Amino acid sequence: MSSDFETYEQDFGTITAEVTNKIGKIPKISGEEKTQLVLNVDKQLEEVRELLEQMDLEVREIPIQSRAMYNSRLKSYKQEVEKLEKDFKRSRIAYSDEVRNELLGDDAISSESQLIKLREERAHLLDNTERLERSSRRLEAGYQIAVETEQVGQEILANLHTDREKIQRARERLRETDANLGKSSRVLTGMLRRIIQNRILVFVLGGIILLTIILAIYLNLRSH
Repeated sequence: MSSDFETYEQDFGTITAEVTNKIGKIPKISGEEKTQLVLNVDKQLEEVRELLEQMDLEVREIPIQSRAMYNSRLKSYKQEVEKLEKDFKRSRIAYSDEVRNELLGDDAISSESQLIKLREERAHLLDNTERLERSSRRLEAGYQIAVETEQVGQEILANLHTDREKIQRARERLRETDANLGKSSRVLTGMLRRIIQNRILVFVLGGIILLTIILAIYLNLRSH
C-alpha cells in the first residue's frame, strides 16, 4: 500500500516541478504561445489534484499506527499545490492584462486607472476565492476526521464485542469446570466412604476370626 503512495509521490514531484517552471515563463512570453502554456499548466494542475486524491485514498487504507507520517506528507503536498495555484492565478491575471493591452492599443494607456481598479477588484476576488477554498478544505479535513473517528469507533466496538464473546466463553468453561469438579468431589467422597466401610468390615471380620481361633484353642485345651 505504501509503495503505491510513493509512486504517486514521484509523479507529484515530476509534475509540480514542470508546473513551477512553466508558471515562471508565463509573464515572459505572449501571444498564442502564452495561451497554450496557460492551458497546459491548468491541465497539469488538474492532474496534480487527482494525484492528491489518490494519495488521500491510499492514506486511508494505511493502518492507523502508521497513518500519521503519511498524513503529514500529504498535508505538505496540499500546501505546495495551494501555493502553485496561487502563483498560477497571479500569472493569469498578469497575462489577462497584457492581452487586454494588446487589444486596446493606445486606449489602454489612457485607461490605466481603470485597469488598476480592475486589477484591484480581481485581486479582491482572488482573495475571496482563496478564502472559500480554504474553508472548503477545512470542511473536507473535518469530514475526513469524522470518517476516521467513525472507523476507529467501529473497530473499538468490534474489539469490545469480541472481548465480550471471549469473556462469555470463559464463563461457560468455568461453569463446566465447576460442575465437573462437583461431580468429581461427589465421586471421591463416595469412594472414600466405601473404603472406610470396607476397612471397618475387614477389622470386624478379623476380630471375629481371632475370637473364633481363641475360643477353639480354649475349648481344645479344656477337653484335655
